[in-house]
Amino acid sequence: MLSAMSKMNEKLSSGPANAPSLNEDGESDASYTEGTGVPDHVAGSGSLDRLVHTARDYARHATAENTTKAYAKDWVHFSSWCRRRGANALPPSPELIGLYIANCAAPDTKAPALSVSTIERRLSGLAWHYQQRGFALDRKDRHIATVFAGIRRRHARPPVRKEAVLAEDICAMIATLPFDLRGLRDRAILLIGYAGGLRRSEIVSLDHGKDDTPDSAGWVQIEDDGAVLFLRGKTGWREVEIGRGSTDQTCPVHALEHWLHFAKIDFGPLFRRISRDNKRALDARLSDKHVARLIKQTVLDAGIRSELSEKDRLALFSGHSLRAGLASSADVDERYIQKQLGHASVEMTRRYQRRRDRFRVNLTKAAGL
Repeated sequence: MLSAMSKMNEKLSSGPANAPSLNEDGESDASYTEGTGVPDHVAGSGSLDRLVHTARDYARHATAENTTKAYAKDWVHFSSWCRRRGANALPPSPELIGLYIANCAAPDTKAPALSVSTIERRLSGLAWHYQQRGFALDRKDRHIATVFAGIRRRHARPPVRKEAVLAEDICAMIATLPFDLRGLRDRAILLIGYAGGLRRSEIVSLDHGKDDTPDSAGWVQIEDDGAVLFLRGKTGWREVEIGRGSTDQTCPVHALEHWLHFAKIDFGPLFRRISRDNKRALDARLSDKHVARLIKQTVLDAGIRSELSEKDRLALFSGHSLRAGLASSADVDERYIQKQLGHASVEMTRRYQRRRDRFRVNLTKAAGL
């Protein structure tokens, strides 16, 4: 192993001289947007320099914020792993990355083994960072592909799905909330997130109106029959319709209107932080982590799945529980649920349906048995 590592270091050290160096945190000294600039053969100017800043800002928004953060952690972990073993992270070496993912699956330290899905995410993060630094990582290279195939074959497990928050659950959850300003906000978050089948990042990225803030990913339009959410996703814009409920107590649009009225919001982020005295809404947009915490806390307060320990109940529910709840509770044709969740295929939608009738079509009987 040592001789193989020595040969690998010799190979890595022969990389391009202009490859970005890594700082002590494992990050490149140059930002991954440094490649966006004025070409060498073009004379600089004030207008071009301003466009460089604009282009770099767009580059920073090329991926979702949470994805970028996850990829950054992946790169730091890999860089640290290389440094401890006397190897260079740049340029990319399929042999080294094959050793890295093998170590992730079977650590030689007391660190816990990573799941197959996490290792796959790590590979995506490394490929993305190498691309930002002007390198290409071939994940199909045999040194990577065969090792990962072996990891998947030996360690892969069925995905752990979060518990769905069903209609009776969401009613019990909102009943635990007070009717002060914070309670009005959290009630609107739960009902809008549930009825819209939204991700927690989509909930907090909404603005009151179109183009209110540069960091939003959508806005809401309230109409007589309900609310229309305009959401920007990976494949473009989509509209999510949320109709009014049968009663004011469970109507998501009514809850949203109450929150906007008492919070005095007519511009900017839809869901915001609240002052310590719980009397006014601040300008700062709410973090998506608040949605996850809110779901877990109200699940506990409502006594949902009380037969389980508190630890198990907290692990069962997350932000995705709202999306799974809508998919499992709405008694309509699957294509309407698919459209609401923004899925490209009905098979993806079915992954969210916890109470779907699996034996709706009995092929055993149809085959004559």
